[in-house]
Amino acid sequence: MDIRILRPSDIPHVQTANITNLPENYFCKYYLYHALSWPQLSYVAVDMSGSDPNDPYAIPRIVGYVLAKMEEEPTDAPHGHITSLSVMRTHRRLGLAEKLMRQSQKAMVECFGAKYVSLHVRVSNKAALHLYQNTLQFESDKIEAKYYADGEDAYSMRKDLTFLEEPEEGAEVEQGEAAEKNGVKKDVEDVGIDGDVPDEEQARDKEKKPREGEPVMRTVRIGRPLGVINLEERNESSATAS
Repeated sequence: MDIRILRPSDIPHVQTANITNLPENYFCKYYLYHALSWPQLSYVAVDMSGSDPNDPYAIPRIVGYVLAKMEEEPTDAPHGHITSLSVMRTHRRLGLAEKLMRQSQKAMVECFGAKYVSLHVRVSNKAALHLYQNTLQFESDKIEAKYYADGEDAYSMRKDLTFLEEPEEGAEVEQGEAAEKNGVKKDVEDVGIDGDVPDEEQARDKEKKPREGEPVMRTVRIGRPLGVINLEERNESSATAS
């Protein structure tokens, strides 16, 4: 399963998923409006099983999507809005809706500095309400009467996104100083080269003193990826002798 940005070529397949699952349907130009105006915010879930990823002519099997935009209200803080979210019944209970939503919310903050995100949901849609309230921590703002074309009311919901913002420069230092003032000692050497956590073996190596004529064995770290802890022993007696 692949989660990626919505492409204009995906729009017919997204529209099919929308018509199949939801009563609120849109013209293709409405999807294109989102894709061109805010290309960073809308995502699709693509089922890659049974398809050749190297085939440029393979038709993507889109099984879910989130259509999102930024609201253009100069009197309010910048915020995003979820226009539509849907996952095919054959691929539900896999966490796709949550992944699509979180990816879009992250992009809203990183690309547009969104302070919160809003959406509307039918008062009768219990499954969607469970996702938004219990899983994604949206809060109900108000009920908008007869919001939908068939006359059903909608919950207007929103979620604060400030927790996704990057900490300001110097904020980490201030947090460390505050921790020390409160009696919490901050370990300066909390990470080593390439992000590896220093282990006790390195400290013990410094204390080892080889006997006369005994080859020097030193523990070294290999590999650059974060979290690599495989170690190997190498003979450095020749290096020390010179």
